[in-house]
Amino acid sequence: MDRFQCSARWRRWTLYSTAMLVYGCAVGPEFKRPEPAKVASYTRSSVTLPAAGPADVQQSLVLGGEVMARWWELFHSQPLNDVVTLAISGSPTLDAARASLAQAQEVVIVARGALYPQVDVTAGATRARASTGFAPGSGPVTANVFSVAPTVSYAPDAFGGTRRLVEQQGALAEVQRYELAAAYLSLTGNAVTQAINIASAREQIKAVQEILAVDRQNLELVGVKLELGKAAQTDVLSARSVLAGDQALLPPLRQQLSVSRHALSILVGSAPAIWSPPDFDLATLSLPTDLPVTVPSSLARERPDILAAEAQLHAATAAIGVATAQLYPNITLSASWTQLSASMGTLFDSSAGLFSVAADLTAPIFHGGALEAQRRAAVDALTIQLATYRQTVLQAFGQVADTLRALQHDAEEVAAQQNALETAQASLELTQESYTEGQASFLLVLEAQRLYQQARLAYAKAKSQRYLDTVQLFVAVGGGWRNWNDPALGAK
Repeated sequence: MDRFQCSARWRRWTLYSTAMLVYGCAVGPEFKRPEPAKVASYTRSSVTLPAAGPADVQQSLVLGGEVMARWWELFHSQPLNDVVTLAISGSPTLDAARASLAQAQEVVIVARGALYPQVDVTAGATRARASTGFAPGSGPVTANVFSVAPTVSYAPDAFGGTRRLVEQQGALAEVQRYELAAAYLSLTGNAVTQAINIASAREQIKAVQEILAVDRQNLELVGVKLELGKAAQTDVLSARSVLAGDQALLPPLRQQLSVSRHALSILVGSAPAIWSPPDFDLATLSLPTDLPVTVPSSLARERPDILAAEAQLHAATAAIGVATAQLYPNITLSASWTQLSASMGTLFDSSAGLFSVAADLTAPIFHGGALEAQRRAAVDALTIQLATYRQTVLQAFGQVADTLRALQHDAEEVAAQQNALETAQASLELTQESYTEGQASFLLVLEAQRLYQQARLAYAKAKSQRYLDTVQLFVAVGGGWRNWNDPALGAK
């Protein structure tokens, strides 16, 4: 490369640097929010919630409906409302999330401070002993020196590196804001879920107790027939065996109930030995009938996990600008004024002042390819974060789709299990009557009893699962967190 080409390149670089200094452009790409997903529905075929039978409510989906902030109030249970309120006020998880957000916001202020001049002052007092010369008779002299030196420094953000850093820290603060919203959504969803788990365990315990009542009735029937000489001792042993086997169903259910109680105690921020939740029952919880479903094109603006991934994408974009700015010169302007005096009285005289003004420029020349590699790494990090964002959106769509299908199948299962229960109960009663009249063997009674047991427990589980999937839908579509009036998030 000849001297003319080098000179021309230097002039272009100088003009570009001067323009950047004057106009303060920020290097690096500008962040653009990802476009909403262009899909019309969550599933390939439409989802319609069928009737769940005459004994259970009919649910329907409201596409585009808004989820209320306190969506759990749709279950119309004051004890449930009280428990969720207690969880919000006492949860250590929310306290930690609020503190993380506050910390991130302070980091933004720290980064923004570099955009302004930095003013400092130093003061000192020195007492020194020194020789006055080498002449005969001259001795050391002790003197005081007082100094005050205010300094001002300013680094013009010519290439926008500092502004990109502020932008990056601001995006990371937004990540913490959405993490707080996600913690709120998870906490309320888990609290309601554990309350329903308590109700579910109690419902299944109730079902087993009804089954045990039937077992005792059968044992009584076979005992009467044994006294009349119309039954064998083996029938009595079979009836007792069935009763003992069904009694074994209770301990696991009671353990399930205890685990749910303890989990709910922890969610409200209390030890299980100090606070115990109410005895929830499915009969006292109203299943919401109208279920709002966020349209697919708006889901990415409602779910906090997607918004957090988007904020991470923003931070990764700004990080490219920070790395790019390291490739360009850094300019620092500074000024200082130093007052020196041998006494405090004359310290601030104009004759005691010294000043200096300086401008420093540091330009990267050779760093072994580290700066370029740093920028390429930032670009790679953006690619990773973009893929993470896309995956988060896909998982959210899949979660909503799964929940919608689950609600559809829940209604079908509840209807089928209710029909199975009614049939099994009628069959058991008829078989018991036939056995009493001597028209059926005890084996038929045991078989009818087994079918009734299965149907009774299956119906209790199906009802509970419908409640749980309803909670899951509220959480999957965002839980109305934007309407949550929390000072850390700000009223929306």
